[in-house]
Amino acid sequence: MSSVAERLTLCDPIWSALRAQASELADREACLASLAHATILNHERLEDALSYHLARKIGCEDVSAMQMREIFEAALDEDAAIGEAVRADLSAVFERDPACHSYLQAFLFFKGFHALECHRIAHWLWLKGRTPLAHFLQSRVAEIFAVDVHPAAQIGRGIMMDHATGIVIGETVVIDDDVSMLHGVTLGGSGKEKGDRHPKVRRGVLLSAGATILGNIEIGEYSRVGAGSVVLQPVPPNCTVAGVPARVIGCAGSERPSQTMDQRIEEAGPVGEI
Repeated sequence: MSSVAERLTLCDPIWSALRAQASELADREACLASLAHATILNHERLEDALSYHLARKIGCEDVSAMQMREIFEAALDEDAAIGEAVRADLSAVFERDPACHSYLQAFLFFKGFHALECHRIAHWLWLKGRTPLAHFLQSRVAEIFAVDVHPAAQIGRGIMMDHATGIVIGETVVIDDDVSMLHGVTLGGSGKEKGDRHPKVRRGVLLSAGATILGNIEIGEYSRVGAGSVVLQPVPPNCTVAGVPARVIGCAGSERPSQTMDQRIEEAGPVGEI
């Protein structure tokens, strides 16, 4: 690396860890050495590595990998907040998913992380008025990763999409920082209404596997939605809701449900009303 690249690496602990883990992978597993070099070790910044990696996945006959890489690089170069969110997302996956043993594992292989970072680029395109390209990227992500997020949806940082298959997020959804969701989560509308019609998920929420939240309702901060629940009414902060339709069944079980990732609700407390 150049001296400039070395200084950048030292100032970026997640990128430094990624490079060290990629170097170890290249030494340990010959079959993946070229992947480690092409995706991580040949780049000077995490942003460059991410652009390369995602563009190879998203590129196709209609829009080549090279064209996609240029789009990704433009977004990441113009908006530093995207790169900051990427690092927060990587940290969230590493810290919350017991099946994740390194930043490298999430960066290379976890499609929830890939889908989320592609959405961040699609959202940047949406805000630029490049809506057809944003929809194209949404479509490709849905085809490749089985995750369908409207490019207008507003998603904070430090988000984990665990497994991610079947996640659907509508146009006017707002997700605050530090939220975790598992496969099969739907944040949708309740009918054919127009305008602001989708859920608002506040900080620290855990959305368990198969949870469905419908309509322009708020899921209060540090609350928890049980697996398979259908939520049609607002959820108070620091509560657990479960059932079809969902009802308050007790407290959230911890101060930070999105980080503890505990989906068990058998000891949540007495039944109540939302």
